[in-house]
Amino acid sequence: MTKRARLHADGLTRCPWPGEDPLYVAYHDNEWGVPEFDDRALYEKLILDGFQAGLSWITILRKRDNFRKAFDDFRPEKIARYNARKIHALMNDAGIVRNRAKIEGTILSARGYLDIMEKGPGFSALLWGFVDGEPQVNHRRSMGEIPAETPLSRAISKELASRGFKFVGPTIVYAFMQATGIVNDHLVSCFCHESCGGKRRSPRLKIK
Repeated sequence: MTKRARLHADGLTRCPWPGEDPLYVAYHDNEWGVPEFDDRALYEKLILDGFQAGLSWITILRKRDNFRKAFDDFRPEKIARYNARKIHALMNDAGIVRNRAKIEGTILSARGYLDIMEKGPGFSALLWGFVDGEPQVNHRRSMGEIPAETPLSRAISKELASRGFKFVGPTIVYAFMQATGIVNDHLVSCFCHESCGGKRRSPRLKIK
């Protein structure tokens, strides 16, 4: 795969990683890097990035609707109560990635999420507090300039792990930060680099 942005048939220049796959291109254009402030949506994205570990993101993207159905639309209050019977059902669900450690990690992460929501500061506020509520805008010219992890992703990883979250290593967390717009890693030549910050998915938080 080329490391630089590519011009598509629709006349738009994009990051190279979605290639020509329509689903991947739509995800790149409309979701990846768009600042996400919704608590539950952030939990879902973090869990899916954990499931991606060792796989390609397009694999997870193609199964996302199945994941949502299997995991009760990623409602942490439901997932936190999953029992052995539910885990067994998930392990037999061919529509998702059947990895017991990741499934059990999803349950533990749901409990960590609920604790943050109940005792403060709230999941979105916790995450966005690391960047004072504003996306960290990078200016990468090629994919080779994008790191696998950063000091910030290591700090967030450590915080989440201390709160009981699983599959939140620095590399997974950095991919999550990119996906949710905590960092903007669209290449500077990609049309989304300038526009994605204006597509905020929910009202901007007031970070105390």
